[in-house]
Amino acid sequence: MELLLSLFMGTPVWMWLLFISIVVALLVFDLGVLHKDDHEIGVTESLKLSAMYIAMGVLFSGFVWWQLEDTVPGATALYLTAFVVEKTLAMDNVFVIAMIFGYFAIPRQYQHRVLFWGILGVILLRAIMIGLGATLVAQYSWVLYIFAVFLIFTGVKMMMTDEKEMDISQNPVLKLLKRRMNVTEELHGSDFFVKKPDAKGRMVRFATPLFLALVLIEIADVVFAVDSVPAVFAITSDPFIVYTSNIFAILGLRALYFALAAILHRFHYLKYALSVLLVFIGSKIFVADLMGWEKFPASWSLAITFAILGAGVVFSLWKTRGGDHDGHGGKALTAE
Repeated sequence: MELLLSLFMGTPVWMWLLFISIVVALLVFDLGVLHKDDHEIGVTESLKLSAMYIAMGVLFSGFVWWQLEDTVPGATALYLTAFVVEKTLAMDNVFVIAMIFGYFAIPRQYQHRVLFWGILGVILLRAIMIGLGATLVAQYSWVLYIFAVFLIFTGVKMMMTDEKEMDISQNPVLKLLKRRMNVTEELHGSDFFVKKPDAKGRMVRFATPLFLALVLIEIADVVFAVDSVPAVFAITSDPFIVYTSNIFAILGLRALYFALAAILHRFHYLKYALSVLLVFIGSKIFVADLMGWEKFPASWSLAITFAILGAGVVFSLWKTRGGDHDGHGGKALTAE
């Protein structure tokens, strides 16, 4: 615990407090001002919100440059690289979220509520995972090589493996929840829990499908964090850069979900760019050792990341042009 605190406190406390204040202000503004009532978020509103979150994330890189560039060489490029990588890797998470909402038939006007409370869990879970990762890297520097090999393996596996549609009904966590909890078959507005009579006429608390969707979305983020957290540590081991880039990327993606879910099929081939990106990120530490560098140049890393992802986006849009079908002839996935 002392080591963990020393790692996080390597950055001045006021910087952490400023970051936390910005995140809290954004969440309060989002829920308390923009979405006081449940309503369906359209593409236009989604894009505006996403643009705001992306702008905040990019503007924060200016703060990183101001405060950390002198003590952490290339801090700004490292932050932006981590921000872009995290946002791109999380696109697969959007696909899974859309499938979860579709399985439980969650109307669009309630999806924002689930995603909002989901992001609170993500902020806590990522803090725990990044804290553990930072502690391991600080105590055992060779852990970075394990992260690197894992990323290369994941990238190659992603390239070679065909995508299969997930059968949510067979999810073991969902089966456990249904065995251990009282669960309603139908939604009850925006409520996660309701009180209603059980089989014996007693008034008991029931979980609604909205709560089940929230739990599965949180678990999906943990699964995706297994890839994304090592990827960011392979870029930089600075806990402040790792955590802030993660959270700003996730905040923006939640807003962009409502626009992305309807056109995600257009990015089917982006998975190949992601696989190349993971291999590149994982191989950087070995390339740096081979070349005798202390670290792979941050500016090169940022430029190569943009080049790989840009090529993937352009190729994917070109291959899926002129229709509402994905690369395998499947219909576009909607969030409804």
